[in-house]
Amino acid sequence: MAQVATEGVVFPTASDGSRSTTRTGAEILAAALRPLDPDQADAALRENHWRRTYPTYFRTLVQGALPSAELVLASARAGLDAAWSSMRWEQERQQMSLHNGLATHTPHFQTLSLRGKGDAAVTPWTVPLDGEQLSGERLRMKIADWLARGIIEPSAASALERCLAHPEWFDLSDRTMVLLGAGSEAGPLRWLTRWRANVVAVDINRPEVWQRIADIALAGNGTLQIPLRNGNGVVSTDDWMARAGANLITEAPGIAAWITGFSGPLDVASLAYLDGERHVRVAMGMDMVVQAACVANPHTTLAFLATPTDMFAVARETAQAAMDAYKERPLTSRTLQSSLHLATGDRFFQPNIEEFVRGPNGVQYGVADSMVIEQGPNYALAKRLQQWRALIARAAGHRVSLNVAPSTTTVSVTKNPLLAAGFAGASSFGLEVFEPETTNALMAALWVHDLRSDQSAANPARPLAHPLELFMDNACHGGLWRSAYLPRSALPMAAALGWVRKRFTA
Repeated sequence: MAQVATEGVVFPTASDGSRSTTRTGAEILAAALRPLDPDQADAALRENHWRRTYPTYFRTLVQGALPSAELVLASARAGLDAAWSSMRWEQERQQMSLHNGLATHTPHFQTLSLRGKGDAAVTPWTVPLDGEQLSGERLRMKIADWLARGIIEPSAASALERCLAHPEWFDLSDRTMVLLGAGSEAGPLRWLTRWRANVVAVDINRPEVWQRIADIALAGNGTLQIPLRNGNGVVSTDDWMARAGANLITEAPGIAAWITGFSGPLDVASLAYLDGERHVRVAMGMDMVVQAACVANPHTTLAFLATPTDMFAVARETAQAAMDAYKERPLTSRTLQSSLHLATGDRFFQPNIEEFVRGPNGVQYGVADSMVIEQGPNYALAKRLQQWRALIARAAGHRVSLNVAPSTTTVSVTKNPLLAAGFAGASSFGLEVFEPETTNALMAALWVHDLRSDQSAANPARPLAHPLELFMDNACHGGLWRSAYLPRSALPMAAALGWVRKRFTA
């Protein structure tokens, strides 16, 4: 039973004064499961090994939602409502609902604007890879290679091709783009500030963070809007870093009031990440801000970066590719893996996708389970909260970009030794792990595509056979969805290979 911090967005307090992240997470997921499978919802509440078994319930959440669009939206609303009801807002030792917390008066932020001093022309979109800046025909060839190897989905390849065909899309001088977690290593800040965007930046109040953000912005040609605290009414560029920043966990209502003060529709990206239970808290803090932005303006657009190590519905063609990959393994691999199966009780090298699930109007899907147990149920819940918000907002008419990003060697991921080693050995299983600068370039372009192209699933006017197709569109999963093996059943072997490679290449 975790003891967690008690300010801003907090987990609820039990009768003994403790705060159980496990119990709260199970209750939220059970609420989302109830419209789909009441028995599984009850089982989630009784589960005694939540930290080990949670993927089972996330699978039901996805698979049970596929039969109808109404089911998935009912589940999303129930899950998000439960999160808003369960989590609390604590201020000066007083607890209240998040709704009441959002209405509270909090410190007023002033705004400092920094204009970029770089070349005024929009920087052409390129993709850094292996020491090169890919553009034009070289980039087209690489997109085709990723597609052929199953690293990205066909819709992602088409979207990136459209970006190449429409360089005018990248002039973002008409957009006000809010980055919640502006300094995120996987975020688009560096590109947006080269594409003339008006960037409203939210990040933690640490001078070193704002020094890096400011350096990026000043080298570009956009405008950076910075929240300042504890002011005397005078906004100055002198020593502003000591006052810069806003905390998404403890100051979400103030951040919401600040960003909704900017004119015009906002494009709001939820990018912040924290370890453990703080990830759920910061996800809810961002959701408070997102909720306020959507209420303030019906033309608000939303953006999220989805992790590939999650549970997703996938297209039939994608599922078939995974099934075929398992069937077509070389004979030597089959023999060795069969022996390992027997020795370990089927723990290793399980098939990735084994069956199709029938959706509306006879459309078939698969379920890709790429969850990594070591990332934990709080991580899974935090990412699911964003998916629920995306589904609800799109159904309400908001444009929503939620694209699956590839596994990326960010500090937040590679500090986990097992994941770092697994990444190093991933290529042995046909997977590709990206450097942060490559991921940044791809995902920034896909966000622009989702804002500009009416062909994107982000566009609420585009009909989808099922709402979960929003997450299939533009997916750059690094090969996880089309792999022969359930990723976590191959991770130990990938990690072993990675450790060997690191040892002999160091």
